[in-house]
Amino acid sequence: MSHWLFDLGNSRLKFAHLREDGSLGEVVALDHGDRDLVAALETALPSRGELAAASACLASVASPALTAGVVDALTTRFACISLARTQSAMAGVRIAYAAPERLGVDRFLALLAAHARARHAWLVVGVGTAVTIDLLAADGQHRGGRIGPSPRLMRDALHRAAVQLPASGGDYLEFATDTADALASGCEGAAAGLIERSLQQARTQLGETPALLLHGGGAAALQSLLPESVMASALVLEGLALWARAGIRA
Repeated sequence: MSHWLFDLGNSRLKFAHLREDGSLGEVVALDHGDRDLVAALETALPSRGELAAASACLASVASPALTAGVVDALTTRFACISLARTQSAMAGVRIAYAAPERLGVDRFLALLAAHARARHAWLVVGVGTAVTIDLLAADGQHRGGRIGPSPRLMRDALHRAAVQLPASGGDYLEFATDTADALASGCEGAAAGLIERSLQQARTQLGETPALLLHGGGAAALQSLLPESVMASALVLEGLALWARAGIRA
């Protein structure tokens, strides 16, 4: 049976085919918001005939209504659909939350993928609608994390509160001499500062500096401010592949 992986966030849907060797095929990303995501997904997927004997694994942190719409669309294409859920322990990772189901499944899957990449300490940072930060020790113990607004969300909030402030544009400068640049510098700098403080505190807690792993649609904009970082654009799908393979073996 062929297997496909779907990562539904608050801003984008990403999906890829899971190859027999466990690697990901081409990753397709669909932005959603004003567009009809279900229609876009149906256009982007192979034909019903090609997927008739295939299975789909979905990880979603989107609204129940949007999730249900995507599930309905997948039901018309795939023979079997499974929904990924956060678990207290899996693939060598142990979640710090007393109620693991309260940890977003995207964060859980990103931790699985980070631990599978290398058995050393990681600071895993997702940049999407929010900035999520999770500390993972080398032994797979999740030490907890933070959630803050992303630069894009900060810009949107400032624009809604004061419409004369542009919602986009500008370049990062340490001390800007233009409003658009100042906004970009302040919002991107706030996110980078949160990540840098998290690295400092992680070093104190672990006695070592964790490797910094960035993922998510907004991660590229912050990478230049965090030159020690590693980019993993499809990290959640990597973790979903691990989750799917565990289910396949079971």
